[in-house]
Amino acid sequence: MKKLFCLFFLLLALGGCASLLSGVSSRMANDLADTILNSTDVYTVKEGIPAYLLLIDSLLRSSPDNIDLLFAAARLNSSYSVYTTPARSKLLNQKSFDLAMRAACITRSGLCNAHLIEFGRYREKVDQLKFLDLEVAYALGVSWISWIQANSDDWNAIGQLGRVKLLMTKIIELDESWDSGGPHLYMGALETLLPAAMGGRPEKGKYHLERAIALSEGKYLMTQVIYAEQYARLVFDKELHDRLLREVIEANPVVEGMTLTNLIAQDRARELLKESNEYF
Repeated sequence: MKKLFCLFFLLLALGGCASLLSGVSSRMANDLADTILNSTDVYTVKEGIPAYLLLIDSLLRSSPDNIDLLFAAARLNSSYSVYTTPARSKLLNQKSFDLAMRAACITRSGLCNAHLIEFGRYREKVDQLKFLDLEVAYALGVSWISWIQANSDDWNAIGQLGRVKLLMTKIIELDESWDSGGPHLYMGALETLLPAAMGGRPEKGKYHLERAIALSEGKYLMTQVIYAEQYARLVFDKELHDRLLREVIEANPVVEGMTLTNLIAQDRARELLKESNEYF
């Protein structure tokens, strides 16, 4: 990391060409995000991410239209939101969503201002998405979902669920294996946010969560935690709930690109399992 910092500031001092700086900045931001996601030290990451967020903000000042930087910044802001207070989480997820939306507008994927345009027109734009649009569509969808969850006390945010579900459904149609089954994970989480009596679709959510587990070969442990916390608790299935959580706790968390999230998932699984008898 020290070498990357030195290289970056050396390039700034030399005033090299903009394209070279932009390329190095993108690689640095992506390497930084990957380093964080592969870390086994949750507490160091928790304390260090604010400095990284400021660094990426500085990179974006020099390259405000750099798609890779925008994606990396959106990822980091959303990731850090899980460590903060609800009020701060709202701010970070708003920033993440704004960054992802800026990337969508720059790429001209048809998703620019997708949360504002008339729904029928929005549906047409989603229907027109192609495989080449997957990266920006998925990044936007993930930030959008995190924003909705952070603002779940606001019915205006809840009203966006239909739009993001439509987007994730299209992503699944284009490539259900994207991000190791990530689109299915997010659809599963969305469908189990509410009980059936309030408009949720728990059994549809169960299908998506099981598909996500299959596509990630069970390595992305947060899926099992969401399955237990949002589906098993919703339908009062204690046996499924406890089995899933024990599997998470006993699993090897070290997986490329998933390690940090897996460790957080294991911590959450221990908390949920400890509460199991009281909940059920």
